[in-house]
Amino acid sequence: MGKNKLGLVKEMIENTAAYDDIASEDATDESMLDENVIDFHEGLKTHQKIKNAYVGSLSALSKNSAKVVFQTTYEMAVDDLGLVHNGFIFGAAEYAAVAAINEANLVIIGCRSKFFAPARVGDIISFEAKGRFEEARKREVKVIGIINEIKVFEGVFQAVLLEHHILETKLDDLQANLAKEFA
Repeated sequence: MGKNKLGLVKEMIENTAAYDDIASEDATDESMLDENVIDFHEGLKTHQKIKNAYVGSLSALSKNSAKVVFQTTYEMAVDDLGLVHNGFIFGAAEYAAVAAINEANLVIIGCRSKFFAPARVGDIISFEAKGRFEEARKREVKVIGIINEIKVFEGVFQAVLLEHHILETKLDDLQANLAKEFA
């Protein structure tokens, strides 16, 4: 009979290299990501000033679809074993979601997500995002994150397209518009 999830996670943690072991690896491995990713940033209508070091780089962009490649770094670690904080993984997934919608005045308003396995320093996570409801103001995007053919993240992001940038929108108008969308 197969191992339960807890047993698999414990085995993964026990077989994970220590943070210090990873730190001593050749620096050329860290630059591998930059050499293999084409810059799709020019076609992006949203999040144009985002720092790719924190959320990954677009590797594909088409209507209602985006792929992001994200390499974890030492700055993302929460302990000496190199466990990466899930907030960075979530941020990369959210970036894939907004890229898939690719509209200027887009706001993520919710997400249902699950983390299936941990990430460690040096992991490369591939995120694939597929959008739905392309003609509506309210959109939904499913994002899956994979490390070495193992699903580590899955989320469904809800977004709303606004007429103006959210920081230029009056709070009362925004609340009224959202109330209409969800009525």
